[in-house]
Amino acid sequence: MKIVITGASQGIGYEVVKKLISEKEHEVFAIARNRKKLHSLKKYECNANYHFCAYDLYQEDYTKDLVPEIIKEIGNVDVLLNNAGLLVNKPFKELTNKDFDDLFTINLKSAFKLVRAMLSYFNTDAHIVNISSMGGYQGSAKFPGLSLYSASKGALAVLTECIAEELKSQHIKANALAIGAVQTDMLSKAFPGYSAPLQPGEMADFIIDFALNGHRFMNGKIIPVSLTTP
Repeated sequence: MKIVITGASQGIGYEVVKKLISEKEHEVFAIARNRKKLHSLKKYECNANYHFCAYDLYQEDYTKDLVPEIIKEIGNVDVLLNNAGLLVNKPFKELTNKDFDDLFTINLKSAFKLVRAMLSYFNTDAHIVNISSMGGYQGSAKFPGLSLYSASKGALAVLTECIAEELKSQHIKANALAIGAVQTDMLSKAFPGYSAPLQPGEMADFIIDFALNGHRFMNGKIIPVSLTTP
């Protein structure tokens, strides 16, 4: 399978790439800003199936350099995993317009732009997987300080439903995983001192299996994946 993943330099994304490239049947293109961390993943590589690009998703036009690089390295894509995320933890009254723009740019707009830019380069029966959050899952517990983060992840979930409907005719599936508590740096930033029941590697196993197989059973679904929400 040919797989593209954003947010690949840390946390769950790092673990997903590490596991995928240790299996010779996959070809992976990883995207993050931190080139050093992306390069460090090469030690897990099997049969030269790992490609990466240090790229800032704040860039406006992904068709100028990012997408051409993806296509040059791996060709058309079977799985796009929009995993990049940003968290700002502030009381509502302290949030700024920049906080809003930053959160929605990384957590929502980057997925929108990458899917749109890749539309001509998906293989038949491709699977788009957007990593949302239980904070953006309607009816779930909400927490002070995470209003814009949760709102951006909720918007990503709705965008996923809409993409799934619009891309049916192209035989492209789209689903979102609303992730609960996993022991990542992002969780520690949001909930200092909290110990999550799952490690990034454990969640990575679930995400990989879902990305490779979930579209055989569902489309346009928002799946809560959570033992607990802090």
